[in-house]
Amino acid sequence: MNVIQKSEAIKAGLRKGFQDGNSKMAKRKCYGYTLNFNGELKTNSDETKVVRWIFERYLAGDSLGKITVGLERLGIPSPTGRLKWNREGIDKLLSNEKYTGRVLLQKTISTGAAQIKNDGLVDRYLFVGTHEAIISDKVFKAVQEEKKRRSKATGK
Repeated sequence: MNVIQKSEAIKAGLRKGFQDGNSKMAKRKCYGYTLNFNGELKTNSDETKVVRWIFERYLAGDSLGKITVGLERLGIPSPTGRLKWNREGIDKLLSNEKYTGRVLLQKTISTGAAQIKNDGLVDRYLFVGTHEAIISDKVFKAVQEEKKRRSKATGK
């Protein structure tokens, strides 16, 4: 089996897990959650408060930079344990539907050279009710709309 065949076999295995609903990627831990002894996502109360605060501040009009400064001022370490958060990390957190209790898999795909956003090139898989939500759908949707509005305003 050559490298390309092996890569395709791995991708096929991942997709089968997505389709069957038993992908380990669906249970991947992110900030705000821990894994229990069964490998299921459970909320982390301290981090949950931070996640909600970030969403609230963004909807209140704070920029990503202002949120990072606020977290630093509050002495809240980043998910990697650093004293400083970065804008990209905050942006990704605000875009992560996992905080609504859903998991969307195959948001990005590998072209071999880079990871790119999957805008319909291949199927995506949405799992609902896999874990406890930290924020409501209403708040999540409002943040996504605000992100679109701000990106149009800045011409991004």
